[in-house]
Amino acid sequence: MVVEAIKKIKFNIMDYLFTSARLGFRNWQEKDKIPFAKMNADKDVMEFFPKTPTKKESDTLADRLKKHYVNYGFTFFAVDELSTNNFIGFIGFINTSFTAYFTPCIEIGWRLQKTSWHKGFATEGAKRCLKYGFEELNFKEIYSITPLKNSKSENVMLKIGMKKQGTFEHPSIEDNHWLKTELLYKITK
Repeated sequence: MVVEAIKKIKFNIMDYLFTSARLGFRNWQEKDKIPFAKMNADKDVMEFFPKTPTKKESDTLADRLKKHYVNYGFTFFAVDELSTNNFIGFIGFINTSFTAYFTPCIEIGWRLQKTSWHKGFATEGAKRCLKYGFEELNFKEIYSITPLKNSKSENVMLKIGMKKQGTFEHPSIEDNHWLKTELLYKITK
């Protein structure tokens, strides 16, 4: 039975930097840009962001994430569902790009296409990334942020063992914007 399941797998395990039970984590490829832009154009996926990016902005972000991996050895990794070999979004780490009382820091984050929601992928992937970050990348602490009203992401933070540090006003979001106040979570090695 296990052998039959392995024969059905349509990916090469060597394509991934690491895997979880159902997900493969890798650097970004040119082929990711189309499904990434489609995901980023979904207003439900982007509900807790100030705006929905254009195709060009989405492509620029994919290029920036690919370069982040080259420069630092980690990124918001492109994630494939192993059973289908389909790109479903990103989960991973970045260096923060803004200044706040807790920065500079390593931030864990995730964004998945809507068809991949409610399957436990964000939690599974974030747990695996934390293991990779602490054991392979030797991170000492990892932060995560989300807008105050984003209970879905906050639930993932709680499920992966992060502890609430409080709130802060995001310096990149205009004053009086409903997304300005962010939750801050942290986990240490």
